[in-house]
Amino acid sequence: MPSPALELEVGDRTVRISNPDRVYFPARGETKLDLARYYLAVGDGVVRALRDRPCMLHRFPTGVTGEKVHQKRLPGGAPDWVQTVRVEFPRYKRHAHELCVTHPADVIWAVQMSTVEFHPWNSRRADVEKPDEWRIDLDPMPQATFDDVRRVAAVSREVLDDLGAVGWPKTSGGKGLHIYVRIEPRWGFADVRRAAHAFAREVQRRAGELVDLTWWRKDRDPASVFVDYNQNTRDHTLRCAYSVRGVPEAPVSAPITWSELPDVNPADFTIATMPARFADLGDLHAAIDDTVFSLDELLAWADRDEKAGAEPPPDEDA
Repeated sequence: MPSPALELEVGDRTVRISNPDRVYFPARGETKLDLARYYLAVGDGVVRALRDRPCMLHRFPTGVTGEKVHQKRLPGGAPDWVQTVRVEFPRYKRHAHELCVTHPADVIWAVQMSTVEFHPWNSRRADVEKPDEWRIDLDPMPQATFDDVRRVAAVSREVLDDLGAVGWPKTSGGKGLHIYVRIEPRWGFADVRRAAHAFAREVQRRAGELVDLTWWRKDRDPASVFVDYNQNTRDHTLRCAYSVRGVPEAPVSAPITWSELPDVNPADFTIATMPARFADLGDLHAAIDDTVFSLDELLAWADRDEKAGAEPPPDEDA
């Protein structure tokens, strides 16, 4: 028999949670209710990461070992306080009204609809075609270690410092690392991606063979780290800060400080451990909106490199 539904008070709103005892994460037996309580515990942080962004939901109706649903359109039955933002998909001549989080209850309602992972755009509804977030995704190839990722992250921070940009690191929820930079929403996705590619080339110059920017994954050095500039392509998304990853151990994409990087173990951040960390440290990305960077210098780097013979970033549909 399914467990009886219960109601959670989320600020000034109430969210009904059906099947609260359904096991979502079998490694430790954590349930749908555990997931909802986790997102309540980190509510300020996850709302800051998602606020006003179109958000794709990764839903697991029977738990993370079952079917995974990639949900662009808002699921049916949403309360009238849940907001959306319209996004266009010109290639398919379609559009979708995606979840637009403005309140912690929006997140908990999404959990009620079996959402585990939250994947926001890097733009906001004020102008969805002008990103305000540049994403640096350090993606290790199969033989690369997290120590390799640390080394590339240190080089990335050095380049950011030279640019006068502030990077906000977080674990990916897997074996990689993400660094976010707030940018002025003056450029379209193609320019942001081109700037990100110029940054990746500079990191490669300084890190040497540790970084491989080869386009096709199968052709990359299996012991290298890919600085994935493609995550800045329109409609490409990453798990947001505090998002859980849909695997049995329930790891979390956790904001960290640069001083933690030498010793951090991504496996330490789960829905069981993060609430206490958040209660102790608060949101380590709380000031991210206070440090806004211009892409002008990076775009000048892109012009310089291309004039010197560097290939521009391959077409995103290649």
